[in-house]
Amino acid sequence: MEKKNIDWSNIGFGYIQSDYRYVSNYKDGAWDEGTITTDANIVLNECAGVLQYAQTVFEGLKAYTTEDGRIVTFRPDLNAERLESSAKRLEMPVFPKERFVDAITQLVAANEASVPPYGSGATLYIRPYIFGTNPVIGVKPADEYQFRAFVTPVGPYFKGGVKPLTICVSDFDRAAPHGTGNIKAGLNYAMSLHAIVTAHANGFDENMYLDPATRTKVEETGGANFLFVTKGGKVVTPKSDSILPSITRRSLVYVAQHYLGLEVEEREVLFTEMEDMAECGLCGTAAVISPVGKIVDHGREICLPSGMTEMGPITKKLYDTLTGIQMGRIEAPEGWIHVIR
Repeated sequence: MEKKNIDWSNIGFGYIQSDYRYVSNYKDGAWDEGTITTDANIVLNECAGVLQYAQTVFEGLKAYTTEDGRIVTFRPDLNAERLESSAKRLEMPVFPKERFVDAITQLVAANEASVPPYGSGATLYIRPYIFGTNPVIGVKPADEYQFRAFVTPVGPYFKGGVKPLTICVSDFDRAAPHGTGNIKAGLNYAMSLHAIVTAHANGFDENMYLDPATRTKVEETGGANFLFVTKGGKVVTPKSDSILPSITRRSLVYVAQHYLGLEVEEREVLFTEMEDMAECGLCGTAAVISPVGKIVDHGREICLPSGMTEMGPITKKLYDTLTGIQMGRIEAPEGWIHVIR
């Protein structure tokens, strides 16, 4: 299939409308069969549940063109499972796992012309989501919902190369104890907007959120999990009931153990341990790992030994190995790569 006339190597990480999207509606206790459509617009009642009470959950994953020319997605079954957990927490109907994977397969195949070619540095970002559609004025779950998924070609998260970030310890809490921090709900990201705008205004790239109960333990940023490397070479990731279970972070942990032979610990991480860390990265779909060079705690700077010019050596190995798996240069664990074409 002939590709879209896009300057693949120079697109940014933003929205470019594609030709097709997938839609399925939930009514009278069941999802309809779903369909691929060309209509990018959504018409809602002014009192729709999503508009009144933010009843919406979403996912994010990517499709790639591999070195041998296949079009694939990365671990979509885990996105389906996480969307299920998110939906249950907000009293929304579950979109079945098998149907989720099938919907993504249909959607990417339909938009094959928008899948960037191998080596361009670009990928196809996939955004599935569910939201309440019928009028709701009393505080209660909606009765009707829509599952949608669209795609957009995106460029690399880092334009002009990877530059370590400077992050600050936030005065805000990302999530409440026993709240919704462990699901991918739109309301969590709305909560983080003021904090990230404030961080940017103060010259920082991102926030480091501490645990909301004691404010002594590292949790995550507004949209990514943390991964640390100690000065002894151990990979450490924070454990908490109020952080999102990142699929990228889980994949990197597996790569660290089974591909690189590194020792890995998932545990509570005290902020006082930051002085003992050699490397730090933010894990997410967009960039895989965003390296951190400096952490600022209300004026006190903690400069990581990995520096402000490039990724630390272990972070770089993790990044290269996982992206190699995604792009087909390195053999993947069974079940990680879902082939579309």
